[in-house]
Amino acid sequence: MRTDILGWLRLQWDRAGAWGCVLAGAVTLFIGWLGVSETAYTAKQLPYIAGCGLGGMALIGVGAMLWLSADLRDEWRKLDRIEQAIRESGAGVLPTAENGATATEQSNGHAGHRGAARPTVAVGRS
Repeated sequence: MRTDILGWLRLQWDRAGAWGCVLAGAVTLFIGWLGVSETAYTAKQLPYIAGCGLGGMALIGVGAMLWLSADLRDEWRKLDRIEQAIRESGAGVLPTAENGATATEQSNGHAGHRGAARPTVAVGRS
């Protein structure tokens, strides 16, 4: 049981971190609310607003970013599996030329420029 939880935490560290940050942010905001509600003086409320309020919101923001990162990672893995399945099935693959560029890349002028920017031509004034 324990190894299952540790294995899940290793695989889903960003989701676990997201929940931890959101929970810590909520607790921090609650502590700040308690501190502000105990006094009517603004000067005594400002440290709670600055420390707990901003800190809690920052923790919730970090948690949201970690969750989004986990979702994006899952989508990239899914796209990689789809691409691998297409390559294995042989469907939709165009024949390649000698230099490794596909026929579509050659017709678009991108042959031999994988990952590189397409060269531009400067046009002078006449």
